Amino acid sequence: MPFDPQARTALLIIDMQRDFCASGGYAHRAGLDVARLASPIARIQRLLAAARRLGWCVVHTREGHLPDLSDCPPAKLARSIAAGAPIGSAGPMGRLLVRGEHGHDFIDELRPVPGEWVIDKPGYGAFHATGLQALLQARGVTQLVVCGVTTEVCVHSTVREATDHGYRCLTVGDATAASNPALQAPALAMLQVEGGIFGAVVYTDALLRELASLLPDEAAASAALRN
Repeated sequence: MPFDPQARTALLIIDMQRDFCASGGYAHRAGLDVARLASPIARIQRLLAAARRLGWCVVHTREGHLPDLSDCPPAKLARSIAAGAPIGSAGPMGRLLVRGEHGHDFIDELRPVPGEWVIDKPGYGAFHATGLQALLQARGVTQLVVCGVTTEVCVHSTVREATDHGYRCLTVGDATAASNPALQAPALAMLQVEGGIFGAVVYTDALLRELASLLPDEAAASAALRN
């Protein structure tokens, strides 16, 4: 198992927002299969429960823009218009991908608890124009376990940025989802080229079995595997 139990670890949950995982949000308006994007929820819940028991730093990211769209590059706005889901346009959960709107917020199943960090990001990668690097440095984090959506865009962008910052990265393959099912396997394969140039790809059950040995008692270990 590529997980290093001696490293200080953070769990990064990428963009599990209504705008990506619920009907009427940005992804739905852009013609994406939101049921597919919501499919990793149960596995992410299990990873989150284990991370909380282990006392890891937990970071939840949200992609979105200021209400005046001043942090949305013109090219990104134009691309969203071409996709049929203009950023800032009105939808049933509020303006698409705009901070403070109902659709921009996290799905109910994966809401942060007090003490966990929320990183609002205007770009695809979680390090761009955010305080994530400073947060991780302050916590002494050296290893990241990454999950969320979408595999080929925001997960990939974040893992690539993290690798350039020197973090050891583990992407949980079955706790991510691509916008197109045909992209999932190639996206994960690209992370592992050249002996794992962007870290390792792991899977939920195997990682939780590894983590169970780190939990303080047998009951907690069993719970981490069940939940």
